[in-house]
Amino acid sequence: MSNLDSIAFHEGEFKPLRECTVNIMTHALQYGTMVFGGIRGYYNNDKNNVILFRPKDHFKRLLNSAKIMQMKCKYSIEEMIEILKELVKRNQYKSNIYFRPFIYKSALRLSPSLHDVEDSFSIYTLLLDDYLDTTRGLRVAVSTWRRIDDNIIPTRAKVSGGYANSALAKSEVIQNGFDEAIFLDQKGNVSEGSAENIFIVRDGVIYTPPNHSSILEGITRKSIIEIAKRENIPLEIREIARSELYIADEVFFTGTGAQVAWITEIDRRVIGNGTIGPITKFLKEKYQKIVYGEDKEYEDWLVYVY
Repeated sequence: MSNLDSIAFHEGEFKPLRECTVNIMTHALQYGTMVFGGIRGYYNNDKNNVILFRPKDHFKRLLNSAKIMQMKCKYSIEEMIEILKELVKRNQYKSNIYFRPFIYKSALRLSPSLHDVEDSFSIYTLLLDDYLDTTRGLRVAVSTWRRIDDNIIPTRAKVSGGYANSALAKSEVIQNGFDEAIFLDQKGNVSEGSAENIFIVRDGVIYTPPNHSSILEGITRKSIIEIAKRENIPLEIREIARSELYIADEVFFTGTGAQVAWITEIDRRVIGNGTIGPITKFLKEKYQKIVYGEDKEYEDWLVYVY
């Protein structure tokens, strides 16, 4: 089935994605006034079930993003989870899928303001396995574009307009022959990828930038931090200098799309010995077991559709 043939949720009803349209005067289209999320569903063949990964956390972040942007959603977290489950059933999915829920300013009016502007909620789905090729190490580069600051466009909110920043960085590095970009924040410290959080490993300790380094508060990032704590792997949240990337033993991205993706080269400097490091390998394999429902210790992160 083509993604365009799928059933989506739009304007309060389930309908074919091809019929889910907006007027060209829509506020969100003109001004980027939309907040969105990305949620994964994993199909476990042995269990014949689609497993939603941490949907409560994703929808909580979506509602927080909406609050920052003066938006209201008439659906509760529980109701939105039920919509996800219904989309899986109506599309008869037996595969890995990606959900894109979003709240947007749907009024047909001018003026780039947020208050007293009507909001709407929609979700569509995509068939998706790997967003990044996680079977090999990624070649990445530090972008010349800086990450937007929280006082410019809040980075802890997934605001669609802010992703022009990500698009500039990603196109820059891909057109220069790399796989993905790394942002520096306005202070010159490491922030994140174009659509991923970043971790480094030095001498057996994991480090990741703090929230004030203009990062998105990633759900996968949160999961990796929690896994490390449960598995007694030392982890610190602190600012990371650009030069630390080059001398790290391991570097990896995390994200709903990226999952756990290891990095073999940054700015043409080989990371470690150029192969996936032991800590990254462990976390990558552990994460895969969890999302497919094969680790009972983390069952509370999962919602089964059937």
